Amino acid sequence: MEMPQPDQSILNRKNMIVEKLHSVLPADAVIHDPAETRAYECDGLAAYKCPPLCAVLPATTEEVAAVLKICHAEGIPVVPRGSGTSLAGGAMPTADSVILGVARLNQVIETNYPDRTITVQSGRTNLSVTGAVETDGFFYAPDPSSQLACAIAGNIAMNSGGAHCLKYGVTTNNLHGVKMVMMDGTIVDIGGAHLDAGGLDLLGVICGSEGQLGVVTEATLRILHKPEGALPVLMGFDSAEVAGECVSDIIKAGVLPVAIEYMDKLCIEVCEDFAKAGYPLCEALLIVEVEGSELEIEEQLSKIKAIAQTHNPVELREANDADEAARIWLGRKSAFGAMGQINDYMCLDGTIPVSELPFVLRRIGELSKEYGLDVGNVFHAGDGNMHPLILFDANTPGQLETCEALGAEILKLCVEVGGCLTGEHGVGIEKRDLMNAQYTDADLEAQMQVKDVFDPNWLLNPAKVFPLKDSETRRAAA
Repeated sequence: MEMPQPDQSILNRKNMIVEKLHSVLPADAVIHDPAETRAYECDGLAAYKCPPLCAVLPATTEEVAAVLKICHAEGIPVVPRGSGTSLAGGAMPTADSVILGVARLNQVIETNYPDRTITVQSGRTNLSVTGAVETDGFFYAPDPSSQLACAIAGNIAMNSGGAHCLKYGVTTNNLHGVKMVMMDGTIVDIGGAHLDAGGLDLLGVICGSEGQLGVVTEATLRILHKPEGALPVLMGFDSAEVAGECVSDIIKAGVLPVAIEYMDKLCIEVCEDFAKAGYPLCEALLIVEVEGSELEIEEQLSKIKAIAQTHNPVELREANDADEAARIWLGRKSAFGAMGQINDYMCLDGTIPVSELPFVLRRIGELSKEYGLDVGNVFHAGDGNMHPLILFDANTPGQLETCEALGAEILKLCVEVGGCLTGEHGVGIEKRDLMNAQYTDADLEAQMQVKDVFDPNWLLNPAKVFPLKDSETRRAAA
């Protein structure tokens, strides 16, 4: 994956830059030793690595602003970083950039139960937001598989979703407002403590902008009352196409489960070995969860099971107790880690219309054979957010390139059937040079003009989102 050549003049000024950063941050908040900066050389897309010039760990919005003022004045690129769980290279540094990590921005600022909001610093982990309110009967709905580690900052940057986004929506549906620092150090408040604040929808521009426009330091999030109960049911099928048809029929019937998750045989075997969840060893597995009162759960499940029966499932089983339900979800939530125990892999996240699931799953199988690489499928089937895992051997020359080529074909397929390149992982470096497959030159120009307004010198998160030739041309002209 090509990255821009570093600016030698910045590399030559490293000592001076580090000294200036030390002037506004505590000594332990500036990391510049080459051995230590290697911890920041990649994110979850570990196939590509490049140590940054240095890394900084501010603990307040004011410290973030001070860092950005220095970098702006010196013309130094800045790469915002949450927990580094990005699977699209969203936090990949360049050799002349400063990593700005928000891990120390991890406090709860205010909890407002009457208005069902919580304001947190952006380095707080996703799961710990729920942890702050669950004893009072509330929760934060977006739940990426990496929720134990991923930061709210990254969730906002990539508009993350999770297994339960079918019912509750993704980050943008649960985000009320942010405090953000512009590249020149200006601090701005966007949105507020309620949905649809007046004026331009700048919050909609910020959420999903992948660190291109500013550094979010605080976020006001929607919290919800925990449901009375929830129950997952396992549905096993003898083909991927049949499982896809079942998902499509459930959605068409107007039933809205809280989640519909899909796993193919390869993922089933690996996750069952890891979690011992009692998954049926079939060709395709659906995990469908409903929630509410006992009566609501019973009514929803009766409809869903009736639909499933029309597709001749090889197994149809409800969780018997809370422990079994937890193990079912442990297997699904651990899928990416469990797959990593058996192979190197690249995880994609194209989205498609639910009605196209049977065709796309069949076509992915055909492409897998054409390229000679196995593909495991585990994804949010209810909203068509695919997560194909392409398995390859990083130690075999040429396999990474073959993996990239196969990934590009799968993502183009998603666009061809009416979907898009990314659902929640973001574009990052992984998909930036595929943007022309979805957008026209005029579309991309409009998007780049937005970045021109927020970051006119193109210093924030370089070489991401936009085709490299376009972003480099833009930066050179700034």
